[in-house]
Amino acid sequence: MHKQHDYQFHALLHSADLVEDRLREKLTPLDIRPKQARVLSALDILGSVSQAQLAREIYVTAGSMSTMVTRLEKLGLISRARHPDERRSDVLSLTEVGKSQLKGIHQTWKEMDEYIEKTIGHKKALMLLELTEELRLALGGQVPGDKTRD
Repeated sequence: MHKQHDYQFHALLHSADLVEDRLREKLTPLDIRPKQARVLSALDILGSVSQAQLAREIYVTAGSMSTMVTRLEKLGLISRARHPDERRSDVLSLTEVGKSQLKGIHQTWKEMDEYIEKTIGHKKALMLLELTEELRLALGGQVPGDKTRD
């Protein structure tokens, strides 16, 4: 019988769940979930973009993106318009309300960085950042808008 600690990735998976739970709790006053916060931040970086491109940029399924877009649109945080060149595609943009939410999102992310640093120390927090960035790139992920991997 295998135990969870027999698998190296389990600690990473469990830690990610714990961090996301904490982030979800901290974002509750903004009425935004962690992936929705990533959508708003990506739109801030990318500007107006198709729903399909945004899904690729933050690595979520088209179905998940559709659900998030509908919710964020109902909250007045993003707007959706027909793509001028592709009739079957929508272009998403941040609204002024969405732009104003970014300050709270970025503050929350700063607080999460501080929480991690307080929990494991400055040196280990920097090591964790370096290793998670390396893992993200090795797995094919990127920061939205970063075209250095294309």
